[in-house]
Amino acid sequence: MLGVVAAALGGPEVLQVTELPEPEAGPGQVVVRIRAVCVHPADVAATTGEIPRGPVQPPFSPGWDIAGEVASVGPDTTDFGVGDRVVGMIPWYLTRGAPGGYAEFVAANADWLVRLPDELDFVSAATVPLNAQTAHQGLSLVSLAMLPTGSSILVTGASGGVGGFATQLALQGGYRVVAQASHGDEQWVHGLGAHEVVSRSVDLATVGPVGAVFDAVPVGEAAAAAVEDRGVVVATRPTPAIVPARGVRQELQLIRLDRELLADLVGQVAAGRLRTRVAVTMPLTEAADAHRRVLAGGLRGKLVLTVG
Repeated sequence: MLGVVAAALGGPEVLQVTELPEPEAGPGQVVVRIRAVCVHPADVAATTGEIPRGPVQPPFSPGWDIAGEVASVGPDTTDFGVGDRVVGMIPWYLTRGAPGGYAEFVAANADWLVRLPDELDFVSAATVPLNAQTAHQGLSLVSLAMLPTGSSILVTGASGGVGGFATQLALQGGYRVVAQASHGDEQWVHGLGAHEVVSRSVDLATVGPVGAVFDAVPVGEAAAAAVEDRGVVVATRPTPAIVPARGVRQELQLIRLDRELLADLVGQVAAGRLRTRVAVTMPLTEAADAHRRVLAGGLRGKLVLTVG
């Protein structure tokens, strides 16, 4: 089969398309014929070695979020049958690229996957697992602050994958959402239901004060300036400490796989209760160019690699 591996740590040029042995399904596993794999900033960071928990030694395969069909089933696996449509998240923080999703076939633990409803296509489905679970789990940290219903939350990067889901899920939770959008993307964020949309150029210290910030970019101190004293800031990457005298609680949201949650979120996207968007698709063999496009920025939606 064809797969994409990072032969060294570095920029997109380290990604090589190569022939790899086709995997076999072990106990509790299935082999997934990949139809779509989402390209995340986390994939780009993995190739440069700039990821939490320390860099991974090459060679390895990037790729967290996959969607496809079950090609074979391993011993003691009863959750899926051959031909089932599935979507899931390879917990890359555990696999460290062995496996990763940039391949034609992946041997995946059955509990990494959920069934893909017929109403949702492979490409859209591949944008859901990492982004939507990160948003949901980060908002659960906000809920620990016991904010009253109707309290205001600022979401940075609301036009991005994580921020877009965070905006919608915060609205479902009964919060008033102030969403920061990229230039030219205000209409999309308004369409997600945000009560107020502010530009990326706005001084966030003039926004609020809000009870909590979901810092999906993250922008760090600039976003923290919007939160009230004794509020909470949840960031998706480590950020500098906030002045402790204000009593602001900082939380770091690092993804963890939650199969029950994933099934619910995928179901909501399939039913139209949550929205996602795809900017562009590219063949798996153009993974290096895909990383260049992600690094260049300006994409309105996710970039998804397709197979077959």
